[in-house]
Amino acid sequence: MRIGILGLGRIGAFHAETLSGLDAVGSLVVTDPFADAAKAAAERFGAEVADSPEAVLAAGVDGVVVAAATDAHPALLRAAVEAGVPVFCEKPVARTMTEGVEVLKAVAGHDVPVQIGFNRRFDAGFVAARAAVRGGELGKLHTVRSTTLDPAPPPAAYVAASGGIFRDCSVHDFDIIRWVTGREVSEVYAVGGNRGADYIREAGDADTTGAVLTLDDGTIAVVSNSRHNARGHDVRMEIHGFEDSIAVGLEDRLPLRSVEPGATFPSGIPHDFFMDRFAAAYRAELTAFTEVVAGSRTSPCTIEDALEAGWIAEACTLSLLEHRPVTIAEVRRG
Repeated sequence: MRIGILGLGRIGAFHAETLSGLDAVGSLVVTDPFADAAKAAAERFGAEVADSPEAVLAAGVDGVVVAAATDAHPALLRAAVEAGVPVFCEKPVARTMTEGVEVLKAVAGHDVPVQIGFNRRFDAGFVAARAAVRGGELGKLHTVRSTTLDPAPPPAAYVAASGGIFRDCSVHDFDIIRWVTGREVSEVYAVGGNRGADYIREAGDADTTGAVLTLDDGTIAVVSNSRHNARGHDVRMEIHGFEDSIAVGLEDRLPLRSVEPGATFPSGIPHDFFMDRFAAAYRAELTAFTEVVAGSRTSPCTIEDALEAGWIAEACTLSLLEHRPVTIAEVRRG
């Protein structure tokens, strides 16, 4: 099949590399506001270069990947759907929830599949965890712990435009908690602080946060995030039930050092980047998109899914600002 790529920054170029290695993909058509980025992709992957997103959509593509800046997501999503082209879009759907809801309404009348990029749904560990929970192996759940710790903060320009750590980073934890447990979040309480880069504080954001989520069946989920984890990129989940407990990310490359006498685990080279930690998941995610394009499966992560994680991020942002518990119903009404 023929796949278009809109945006060739860090993640767009990575997707181009992944797509070029899939058997289902025969050719790529790419575009980027920076001509050098498009030229580099053309030379590296044998892609065709188009001078605009409109030109990509008119080039006979079977599907399109939106990896442009967040501000461009709503317009590009709508353009692809209106052109009848199945679309994969990196999260978030839009910078604000108001815009995201508008996108959902705009595409609701079209029978064109949309897949939003939440790659953890395709990681082997999280897939196994979901199967264990849904299969009843753990019994009734009582506690979930989800962690995302980055080795270093992103650049100041990125932080200033990201919408905050809950919307940019924690949202992956929020989505995967919903996906693994099959439950919705009813209330949150969030805290945060600034112990590192000054530009994060100056942007009105926190560099380290914690959030307690109450799920709709009473399960407690604890989410921990930080921009500063010198040992590496740490993504884990613990799931505790009345019958058993399991963990995702508890493997030899876990960026954590044990000080127990005689302990040798973990002994591998720690993960130092999210593309390293989730390389296989990204490949599985885009393989799934080719199946969506072919019509052999439905979207594994819809706009509705992405917005649900977004509402949790909104609630945590408000909770941190006002130092109080916030229900999802409150922000959804707002």
